Amino acid sequence: MELNINGQSVQVDADPGMPLLWMLRDTLNMTGTKFGCGIAACGACTIHLDGQAVRSCVTPVQAAVGKKMRTIESLGSADKPHALQAAWIAEQVPQCGYCQSGMLMAAAALLEHNPKPTDSDIDAAMTNICRCGTYQRVRAAIHRAAGGAA
Repeated sequence: MELNINGQSVQVDADPGMPLLWMLRDTLNMTGTKFGCGIAACGACTIHLDGQAVRSCVTPVQAAVGKKMRTIESLGSADKPHALQAAWIAEQVPQCGYCQSGMLMAAAALLEHNPKPTDSDIDAAMTNICRCGTYQRVRAAIHRAAGGAA
């Protein structure tokens, strides 16, 4: 089947019911999207489908057909980091770092739909779990990326 991943058309030979997470990681070797819980609770596997943050561990490959998929690999680069990536570094968000790709993708979807979120907007959108407890730094980084006070 043909999928649009990070702006490119990609032919994928995968079971239509396979979770997107495993197609990305095992079939395409795109390992930036992480496995956390497998039940859509933690958010480590968050990607975008047509601009919406979705949990790829429970979203089947067939759900991505005809949609634009975006993964952490397309968010920014070492030469030109996304505003969120720069803010994440400035606010020293990551500790262990495992959940960060999912956190960044959830935050990017939030800012695409709400470029100036309030604290309550951030709290409502950021349902990802961080075992290190960096939620206050995540909020500050999102405000920084949005151009607000950090």
